[in-house]
Amino acid sequence: MRTKVPPGRDVLLRTVRSRGRDVATGALLGAGHQFGEALVPVLIGLVVDRAVAGGDGGALLTWLAVLAVVYVGLSFSFRFGARAGERAAEQAAHDLRIALVRRILDPVGGAERGQLPGELANIATEDAKRVGAVNMAVMTGISALTGLLVSAVALLRISVPLGLVVLLGTPLLLWLGHLLSKPLERRSEAEQEQAAHASGVAADLVTGLRVLKGIGAQAAAVERYRRTSRASLGATVRAARAEAWQGGVVLTLTGVFIAVVALIGGRLALTGDITLGQLVSAVGLALFLLGPLEVFAWVNAEFAQGRASAARIASVLAAEPGVPTGTAAPADPVRGGLRLRGVSLGALREADLDVRPGELLGVASTDPAAVQALLDCLGRTADPEAGVVELDGVPLPDLDPARLRTVVLVAAHDADLFEGSLDDNLGGTGNTRRALAAACADEVARALPQGTASEITEGGRSLSGGQRQRVVLARALAAERPVLVVHDPTTAVDAVTEARIAAGLREHRRGRTTVVVTNSPALLSVTDRVVLLDGGRVAADGAHGDLVHDDATYRTAVLA
Repeated sequence: MRTKVPPGRDVLLRTVRSRGRDVATGALLGAGHQFGEALVPVLIGLVVDRAVAGGDGGALLTWLAVLAVVYVGLSFSFRFGARAGERAAEQAAHDLRIALVRRILDPVGGAERGQLPGELANIATEDAKRVGAVNMAVMTGISALTGLLVSAVALLRISVPLGLVVLLGTPLLLWLGHLLSKPLERRSEAEQEQAAHASGVAADLVTGLRVLKGIGAQAAAVERYRRTSRASLGATVRAARAEAWQGGVVLTLTGVFIAVVALIGGRLALTGDITLGQLVSAVGLALFLLGPLEVFAWVNAEFAQGRASAARIASVLAAEPGVPTGTAAPADPVRGGLRLRGVSLGALREADLDVRPGELLGVASTDPAAVQALLDCLGRTADPEAGVVELDGVPLPDLDPARLRTVVLVAAHDADLFEGSLDDNLGGTGNTRRALAAACADEVARALPQGTASEITEGGRSLSGGQRQRVVLARALAAERPVLVVHDPTTAVDAVTEARIAAGLREHRRGRTTVVVTNSPALLSVTDRVVLLDGGRVAADGAHGDLVHDDATYRTAVLA
């Protein structure tokens, strides 16, 4: 029966294996460096015994030349070994970031559940970096082990008792170091959790800063972040205290171990069991051992932090899909007919709705929660609790989510723009000019210093609310999806611009299925048909003008 590997440990193993060649190269070169470092005190002892004690100048020059060659070799090994280790660590961290971003952006969703955007960013940066650093720790640990083995062999050749002390004492020190790393692992995990939460809260505050100022809630928001930041600081201090405590105790144990080796060597020299040169070598090796043993303490700390971070990464990579994955492809060609039958999700209750291929349909609602549930169903970020949504007669759960995204685009009201040029945000397609004109975003481009080549800041914060909305709509139109669902695309523009956008939207999407979810009379007036959601159900269906005249609920929803 195979032992089940914990997800975090599996991430660590796969991370090291993925960069196996670099780790092996770095470990080999590092072993060469440690071999040379351990060889130096042995050679110095030989110089003392064979050249200095005998007064042989020629032998002295010969052994000094050998020492010089050894130093050149160990310097070369250290330089290129460290380069290989750093490359393995950085590339592994990069691979993990790519895997995390791929999972977070996977059309099936689910990875973001229960996580703030800032938390996910922290996992993809700090945690990925810590796990990647395990490659360097593995390489360095192998190198240090080589140094210990070479030292033990050399000490055994000098004196069996000295060699046995090293061979028996080193595993004991490593075991104690492992035990001492457990509190650090727990506190490191808590530290990363709190840091990620603080990053998430900060990102939320920055994103909603204008809204917070508008409602006068800055003080409450700052106080919330202050509490979160203090909790993060406390977790960091506790982790640092655990790391310092572990390092101090391990260093003390290591010092005692080195002192024992030196004491035994000194007694052997006094009794004449070893020569003066061998004593010099033994003391030199004992001092050299301090380095590898300190490395093992560092490796234990890196593994402890790496395991904690790997567990957090594993929780994202292994997250359950937000929606089941279908395998079918949409019809070819896509007609664009949508149908909802008895759909219930959240505030949406047993809704029946037909959207004909090529139709421009308006959806008004008395309940924003019902609107969000409808958007979730159409974009398949969630499946209905009951009922079915179909595209050209095929239930959405049967379709591959990635292929569905190439057919149906749900342009959310709060969609973000990205840092980069206006052209980059529009997707760099050949439909940019028409889309800009339809959304009246060509005015935005003309107002910018370099037109569509102008840089905009993250989230589009360098633009006004109305400008940002028009660019977001232009991006959705430029995608040229067979089915487009837009949600409140004109809430931040003036009435004249809104009327122009309504006409441009109708013209640009002529002949293709478009659903406009809004209570804006200007947009609803250009649709072929409007349905009203009231109480989570379709309560009215007809032309905008007729519904305004005949339906009091609709009139209140769109004209109030």
